Amino acid sequence: MNAPFVHVRAVRSADLSDPAERARIEAFIDDHPAATPFHLPAWGEATAAGCGQMFDMLLAEGGNGVLLGILPLTYVRSPLFGAALVSSGFGVGGGILATDPRAAQALAEAAVVRAGERRCPTIELRGGTLPMGEGWSHDDSRYLGFVRPLAASDDAELLAIPRKQRADVRKALAMPFEIAVGRDRAALDEHFRVYGTSVRNLGTPVFPRRLFAEVIARFGSDADILTVRHGGVAVASVLSIYWRGTVYPYWGGGTAAARGLRANERMYFELMRHAYRRGCATFDFGRSKVGSGPAAYKKNWGFVGNPLGYPTWTGAGAAPRDASPLNPKYRLKIALWQKLPVALSNRIGPWIAKGLG
Repeated sequence: MNAPFVHVRAVRSADLSDPAERARIEAFIDDHPAATPFHLPAWGEATAAGCGQMFDMLLAEGGNGVLLGILPLTYVRSPLFGAALVSSGFGVGGGILATDPRAAQALAEAAVVRAGERRCPTIELRGGTLPMGEGWSHDDSRYLGFVRPLAASDDAELLAIPRKQRADVRKALAMPFEIAVGRDRAALDEHFRVYGTSVRNLGTPVFPRRLFAEVIARFGSDADILTVRHGGVAVASVLSIYWRGTVYPYWGGGTAAARGLRANERMYFELMRHAYRRGCATFDFGRSKVGSGPAAYKKNWGFVGNPLGYPTWTGAGAAPRDASPLNPKYRLKIALWQKLPVALSNRIGPWIAKGLG
């Protein structure tokens, strides 16, 4: 039997200041099986406000105004990395979300029009199907996603971790750490210091502190910060989002002392405990680049990497945007960045990182 014909009456920008429209969009996202927290208006608004970018959400509507699809778009501008329309900005998911292929295609075509209006040479979709038309390509060779169920007890969770990593977790559990979970300014300050140190050590700039504050504020009780302290000093910290029974540890890291103390192992195991107590059944360890150290670390925890496909549109005559730290042209810059004092990298890093998208 053929699927019923769906007529896309219009594609327009959402009015997120209208409570009724916002509620309709959030209900559509909540009902869609492929949705992620990166599709939510709260994510787009938080990241745009936190990084000084522009956010828009396109809606595809059918007869009687029925909602057929959405496309959150962040307009990312950077003097270093160029301009791009990203769905969703600063997320690992958030591409076109639709109930019908025609609506998905209409949204993609509308995005191309928006890109032309803003003289933007690139559209990056974080997931979803490949739209048809000139300029579109699809790459599922660069990133892996790591997701698995949470176990029902500490013992079962430990057994789900491969033997070598499990030994490290057991050693971390024996350490005299203090575990704190919070959402206030002190928690944000502590997290920023630890996360900023962690990414500096990796050779990448830290995102603006306001980005973390906006996500915490707009997600409310569905976001928090878990911090591991040793001797009263924060050595590891992670900001997580909780949505539809899944915990998303999104921005996490540790200081130079964290590795020897196995503080990161304690942090992620405590987050698994904390998320399970909150009612979560799934742990989404996020994405990592194929062949990278973070990908290997997640596999050590018993996670299996699954390819993430990202459609990209590039305008005629333009070169695809590539802000990846694996790009060889950034190798020297990364080496120099790792030598900066943390206080300096945390001051100038946000100006750079807010343009990554």
